Amino acid sequence: MKQLTKSKELWIFIMLIVLSVLISVRSSVFLRPDNLIDLLKNNAVLGIMALGMTLVIITGGIDVSVGAVVALLTVLAGKFMVTFSGNLLLVFLVAIASGILIGIINGTLIALANIPAIVVTLGSMSIINGLMLYYTNGSWINDLPTWFIDFGKITFFKFTDASGNMVGIPIQIVIFLIMIFLTWALLKYTLIGRAVYAIGGNPVSAKRVGINIGRTLIFVYAYMGFLAGVAAVTHTSIMRQVDPNAFLGFELQVVAAVVVGGASITGGSGSVIGTVLGVLFMAVLNNGLILTHIPTFWQKIIVGLIIILAVSFDVIQRKRMEKSLPRVDVEY
Repeated sequence: MKQLTKSKELWIFIMLIVLSVLISVRSSVFLRPDNLIDLLKNNAVLGIMALGMTLVIITGGIDVSVGAVVALLTVLAGKFMVTFSGNLLLVFLVAIASGILIGIINGTLIALANIPAIVVTLGSMSIINGLMLYYTNGSWINDLPTWFIDFGKITFFKFTDASGNMVGIPIQIVIFLIMIFLTWALLKYTLIGRAVYAIGGNPVSAKRVGINIGRTLIFVYAYMGFLAGVAAVTHTSIMRQVDPNAFLGFELQVVAAVVVGGASITGGSGSVIGTVLGVLFMAVLNNGLILTHIPTFWQKIIVGLIIILAVSFDVIQRKRMEKSLPRVDVEY
């Protein structure tokens, strides 16, 4: 029981429930099935990217290029569909392959050139944003194929709610659930997952036990790129058009969701369950601000405050743990 009360995930879950209750008191619309499903659907892209950021942060790194990368991949997927039409599998392959390539480049510079992750990804973000502005000139991509628009409308488990509205689980939520399971299994049951935690906890010890830090980091950023490709197609299927500027500042939301989910910004700890709860918390918070008619600029202020509070809590908790550890003085 004592161990349960120390669980970060439990406290995040409690905060999520409390926040949901407060919002439902102010707005009767919040708990309606159609609103909750829309909430999950509209935050599926955030959730997918947060899963990738979880691995990055556990290793002690950070990727501030995620917004630029997803925006670029939406443009590539959109241009591919408009130009070649193709099919759904090819669209996913184009977006995912491009994302993995960018991830490998970032990971290689970080792992083999020993350049700090914040510097590499900040540079990537600037380069990608510049190239995308040159290529698109800020223009939207419309006229996507009918078959892709129909794909975005797919729903499962349709039912009639209390208001008589027909609702169902959109394909975007299903994709998010698949990515949750894939990332959870990767961290829990694979050697690469154990290596991710080991590197974040103590890279020197990880190297001593035979973990290839370079390959692991390249894999982590490549996996981030893989999820960016999935997220790009998922986002395009929701919006049914491509806006090159849709992801400005998106990296802040992704980092916030992961940090709120209990991942330590210094590395070594974090979980898929915690990240999902963090995504839900941010989604409920933003939805609540909209339903209660609070000005949108407050969203950015509140997100910033939440990041500061979450990081501060993590630092305080780590210092307490360090003080509780026995100290051994060695005389030479």
